[in-house]
Amino acid sequence: MNVLVLDDEVEIADLVEVYLKSENYHVFKCYSSKEAIAYLEQETIDLAILDVMIDEMNGFDIVKYIRDKKMRFPIILLTAKIDNQDKIEGLTIGADDYITKPFNPLEFIARVKAVVRRYTDYNEGKNKDTIDIGGLSISKNIHKCTLYGKEVDLTPLEFEIVLYLANHLGVVVSSEELFEQVWKEKYFESNNTVMVHIRRIREKLGDTSKKPKFIKTVWGVGYKIEDEKNDEI
Repeated sequence: MNVLVLDDEVEIADLVEVYLKSENYHVFKCYSSKEAIAYLEQETIDLAILDVMIDEMNGFDIVKYIRDKKMRFPIILLTAKIDNQDKIEGLTIGADDYITKPFNPLEFIARVKAVVRRYTDYNEGKNKDTIDIGGLSISKNIHKCTLYGKEVDLTPLEFEIVLYLANHLGVVVSSEELFEQVWKEKYFESNNTVMVHIRRIREKLGDTSKKPKFIKTVWGVGYKIEDEKNDEI
């Protein structure tokens, strides 16, 4: 598996490389956004680990570049700042996880493996069925979601959220359940990660929070997907 590592702090980049190589990942290490873009254009990347505070194009800019190019591999952001707004921005534009410096090596590797595992599961195509909900079609085997025949560009995490809700059609799924099933981590009450991703998915589906066609909010309980033809206002 090829991992792109971008950090202008040489010691951090070198340390991340050591951790990853110890787990047999192939690492493309770079210290500038220019180098990172070159690797993205020339190599097949399976995971990107990006420092937020970087020269010229920052980590957020590179996330946008990756998603604009329709590259769907997972992205982990690294930051020395503990700022919820930054985390929300990163997750909203397409990052899959966020790690704050300094980090514990074991936690770092655990998070990398969790992201890789989710991405691998999406693409193995274990279940070849397609779920159709009104104009929304979710193809499990090819990890593809279409709306009225047009592909919806979902990140791996966004796809699994939609898939989990679709597999529980009409059932209210709590934020806690959704987080623990998708992220495979313990949910904490102050965690707003699910809300951020739901908002982003709705934008891609052309939905609004006030009158959604597919993903509905049941206030104080959670979220559910309903067939739009059975939608109740």
